[in-house]
Amino acid sequence: MAGEPVATGAVELRERLAAGTLDALALAEACIARIEAREPEIGAWAWFDADFVRSQARALDAQRKAGRPLGRLHGLPVAVKDIIDTRRIPTENGCLVDEGRVPAQDAFVVERLRAEGAILMGKTVTTELAFAHPGKTRNPHNPGHTPGGSSSGSAAAVADGMVPLAIGTQTAGSVIRPASFCGITGFKPTFGAIPRRGVLNQSPSLDTVGVFAADPTGAALLAEVLFGHDAADPATRPEPTPPLLKVAASEPPRPPVFAFVRPPGWDVAHPDLHDGFRELFDALGEQVFAAPLPSAFDAAADQRLRVNEAEMAYNFYPYWRDGKDRLGEPTVKAIESGNAVPARDYLSAKDYPKVLNAALDEIFRRCDAILCPAAPGPAPEGLGSTGNAIFNGLWTYCGTPCVTVPLLTSQDGLPMGVQIVAARGNDARLLRCANWLVNWADRQSQEG
Repeated sequence: MAGEPVATGAVELRERLAAGTLDALALAEACIARIEAREPEIGAWAWFDADFVRSQARALDAQRKAGRPLGRLHGLPVAVKDIIDTRRIPTENGCLVDEGRVPAQDAFVVERLRAEGAILMGKTVTTELAFAHPGKTRNPHNPGHTPGGSSSGSAAAVADGMVPLAIGTQTAGSVIRPASFCGITGFKPTFGAIPRRGVLNQSPSLDTVGVFAADPTGAALLAEVLFGHDAADPATRPEPTPPLLKVAASEPPRPPVFAFVRPPGWDVAHPDLHDGFRELFDALGEQVFAAPLPSAFDAAADQRLRVNEAEMAYNFYPYWRDGKDRLGEPTVKAIESGNAVPARDYLSAKDYPKVLNAALDEIFRRCDAILCPAAPGPAPEGLGSTGNAIFNGLWTYCGTPCVTVPLLTSQDGLPMGVQIVAARGNDARLLRCANWLVNWADRQSQEG
């Protein structure tokens, strides 16, 4: 039926498109119909042009029929957060100051999408300058609740079945939290794994490109295409791209062992979250053990915020200087707070992850991955806030890869994500652990 969600996983869609049993245009039309049916309620899109989508799909179908080589994302529609530059397509950064801005060049990740045959579906809503001032997007599970932020439109578009894949960014919790609130998979890779050329520069010590999909294998498919080195981004390294999809889809040599961590903020989390993790811990049995975090982690949130705000004050100074009256209050407060950070405190906060990562390395020696909440509970009611990033900023600050999967549900039926964290550079093994956990949970559900 027209307007039905595009529910098939991205990997299966990719295989059908490559085999010719599904045309790119047919998939694009299904996505277009869903967007047209649901966008008035969800508000996921900052820019969308159905004819532009159709023209890309027709060209890709002609390429396949002519027997020409196909890209790794051939025919797959991908949504792109509106802080990521797209050539000749508006990129307004969720900000009135940038209204009408149209870049002349694609970002690195958009170049990769085009080169690998993806359909650029459109630009998704972001909070103002990818910070805390909410956009128009609503949660597909309950439009009266926040979808999270700042990658709100990307998460909502995938969760509502408008598109199978999307790209977002995370500086505190902007991939993992909206994925948790919207009930999908969100993957934030190791810091520096995906180049950020052409992405809004908020906090270069923290900004990380991430992806959204229905499941871990879909996230692996998209992320593998985006991993790479770019001389324009000093956080990247000239290293081989790990085989994310192959590893994520494989069976681990043995069932993974998880370390359950109660991060700072656990005590104030929603009771439904506490109950859900208690049940999960008991069900995993010998595959999980509790691992306390040292007291040094109690200061991590404040230290991360200090880095974030100081770098915002530097990078967003032109917005504050020339358009302060057109910025939301959260953005202005953060910039002005960053203006007051002494250099010694900023440099000290930049060094603090070394202490945290040394402690994490001790935990990772005893497990395959850490298990913890993706958010303090289900998506809060109301649209005036994007929720609390207390369970996300720590991992962004440490640069560790993390992924959330929708394994828990609150008593009122809203999704709650389970976050899985691995050591830096272990992105492929992390995605395999996540896929194993999803399959394990499915078996538990069928047996129960």
